[in-house]
Amino acid sequence: MWNSRQTIEVFHLLFLRALRERVDPGLYCLKGGCNLRFYCKSIGYSEDIDLDVHTVARGTLQKNVETTLRSDAFVRTLRAQAILVGDFSAAKQTSTTQRWKVQLRNTGLTQNIPTKIEFSRRRFDPDTLLEPVEAEIIARYKLYPVLAQHYSPSTALIQKIEALALRNETQARDVFDLKLLFDANVRPTLHATACKLIPEAIVKAIGIGFDDFSGQVVAYLEPEYQQHYREKRVWERLQEDVVTRLEALVS
Repeated sequence: MWNSRQTIEVFHLLFLRALRERVDPGLYCLKGGCNLRFYCKSIGYSEDIDLDVHTVARGTLQKNVETTLRSDAFVRTLRAQAILVGDFSAAKQTSTTQRWKVQLRNTGLTQNIPTKIEFSRRRFDPDTLLEPVEAEIIARYKLYPVLAQHYSPSTALIQKIEALALRNETQARDVFDLKLLFDANVRPTLHATACKLIPEAIVKAIGIGFDDFSGQVVAYLEPEYQQHYREKRVWERLQEDVVTRLEALVS
């Protein structure tokens, strides 16, 4: 029924809805690529789902996530979309990060499809919204509405600046995501730490080549957009625009 990218997306959406039955939705917050995809109209699929969490004890969260993945109701909901959870493992369970690796199966595809679920306790920003996922995405998969707490576009933009500046391995998707947020006229309220990181973010953005963008971003875009973004000049204009807007934030 769905290709591998769509299979992962449906799984993420249904997991968000099912988790609300076991964990207070005010205690965790969607961030990263899924936040931008589900709430900011990003054209890029997300391989994994990332959330921040607070208050919930490590053992309690592990129990609730794994109970959700095994629950009959969740399994039936996935099966209605021709999706099965083949296997999962608690790959990392520390005081700051809890991560599960999940192998999905789609009855129309021959290979397993890997994804990850990750909760972080490093920081929980207060600027959050409790909203339904974009109706267009929900309608595409013929799902019931999915309600989740997520970071506001303003906070998402600040988080992207921080990620671009601080990652050990620079990711072209951070520049692509900043372009999305800038084009949506998101106006962040920058704190001192974020302001100090902007010069480093600019350096990192300038250093990303077209090959990096092509390998890290283009393959994860909705198919109808991939040809457009395979043009080197498109990347160069995007990159230049993001650098200019970053410079404007501190000018």
